[in-house]
Amino acid sequence: MAMDLTHGLISFGAGLIAGVMNAVAAGGTLLTFPTLVWLGLNSITANATSTVAVWPGVMSGVVAYRRELRTLERRFLYLALPSLIGGLGGAYLLRQTPSTVFDRLVPYLILFATLLFMAQETIQHKTKNAPPGARKSNAWFAGAIVFQLIVGIYGGYFGAGIGILMLAAFSILGMTDIHQMNGFKNLLGGAINLLAAIYFISQKMVYWPDVGIMALGAIVGGYAGAGTARKLGRKVVRRIVILIGFGMALSLFLKR
Repeated sequence: MAMDLTHGLISFGAGLIAGVMNAVAAGGTLLTFPTLVWLGLNSITANATSTVAVWPGVMSGVVAYRRELRTLERRFLYLALPSLIGGLGGAYLLRQTPSTVFDRLVPYLILFATLLFMAQETIQHKTKNAPPGARKSNAWFAGAIVFQLIVGIYGGYFGAGIGILMLAAFSILGMTDIHQMNGFKNLLGGAINLLAAIYFISQKMVYWPDVGIMALGAIVGGYAGAGTARKLGRKVVRRIVILIGFGMALSLFLKR
């Protein structure tokens, strides 16, 4: 499939906006993945390509939040291990899923991720009611490791919505600084997508022209988005993400 100028501009724009969305409020995959489907990629190739393309942008968001991450409790870094394992496991499951089955699942996955995104603040508010003492216990942290493994598997398989799940878990663990939480979310999201991306590349599941252009947009958007998050409220961005999510889900339901 040859890439024309319009295709390239759309791909770059989707990556740019997704990078900003991931840095400010999460949900970038709700834009990149359906965009690639509409540009002509089959759903599994689009999913793999989106994962590889967005990864550099997620990591640029980590760099942008480095100031907040310096004060992160060291024990939280152990959550990177289940993220890596889960990401690889989810990528393997995607590889084993027939494309016809995944095509049918896609609109529902996007709808689920959008509803999850809508419920983000409610979830975080409820999880803050956890007993303060329990948040420091080994049993509580072990539960967080298991939860992160599940998030990793889902992230490697599809990805949209993992940021919301992780932010909720961070609230349960007692984190309160939203900028630090966003930076750590990007760090673990980068870990999830790293092994998934390596697996997708090794299995020749990605479309490289879109990877390069979309990744460039995601890097610019991811770094700029952190500054935007510090200066602006998140409500407007959240509303845009929700509208995009419902719009993309509806469009893919109609396309079936």
